[in-house]
Amino acid sequence: MTQTSQPVTDPLTLAALDTERHVARSGWDQPVRLFALVPTSDLLTHQPQLADGLAAHDAVAGALSAVEQEELPEADGLEDLLARIAWPDQVSGCAIAVERIVVPPEAERDLPHDDADALRAVAEHPQRADVRLVVAVTRDGEARCLLRQREHDSDDRVALGDDIAPGLVHALRATFSPD
Repeated sequence: MTQTSQPVTDPLTLAALDTERHVARSGWDQPVRLFALVPTSDLLTHQPQLADGLAAHDAVAGALSAVEQEELPEADGLEDLLARIAWPDQVSGCAIAVERIVVPPEAERDLPHDDADALRAVAEHPQRADVRLVVAVTRDGEARCLLRQREHDSDDRVALGDDIAPGLVHALRATFSPD
């Protein structure tokens, strides 16, 4: 996990950062939000009026734009939701924003086995941290993960990495599986 201060130029990272900032503008305590990542050039072909609102980095070769999926299917949790998602061929990737409560590893080892009791213990833990993960993947398997902590809620304090949330990366990649 790294915090980047160097200019970012690859399309997936740019799309992930834009998506994270978009979600962050709505504050905390949000539901899961899912986005299709489509080539910006294709989006502009179908909706040229959007060109006026694009940033300079949206013109990089291979730029991706996030299109929020507003009516998500009913599901029993995140895993079930992602198992119900399949993307049409024109979608190059996808991104998801989820909020989580995390505790130190030693606290995880001592959690009760009952799910309700464990959730309560995590929520009441004095070292708990509220985080938002934005995970973006492409159809060809590339991945970016971003992590923002509520305690350090600033665009310049977002951690960036490829493997911050490996389970979520795997689940998003599976939405592109042909079966």
